[in-house]
Amino acid sequence: MRASHILVDTVEQANELKQQIAEGASFASIAQANSKCPSKANGGDLGEFGPGMMVKPFEDGVLALEVGGVSDPVQTQFGYHLIHRTG
Repeated sequence: MRASHILVDTVEQANELKQQIAEGASFASIAQANSKCPSKANGGDLGEFGPGMMVKPFEDGVLALEVGGVSDPVQTQFGYHLIHRTG
């Protein structure tokens, strides 16, 4: 699996960013400008990972997506994620 994500503090912010992406904004540029995860330097790219390497709600969110899809906000103990499945 491969995914990028945007991590924010509130579901409202996650929904606002998802709307910007739906309107054509680049996932990577939105991640760089808004994510609180260090992966923002790489446009949110988390690289390759296997089963059990991510917290369960995040992994379930990735598995629910087709490659190229962007999730609704997914809550974990870290905050709210928008997930973009890239592989």
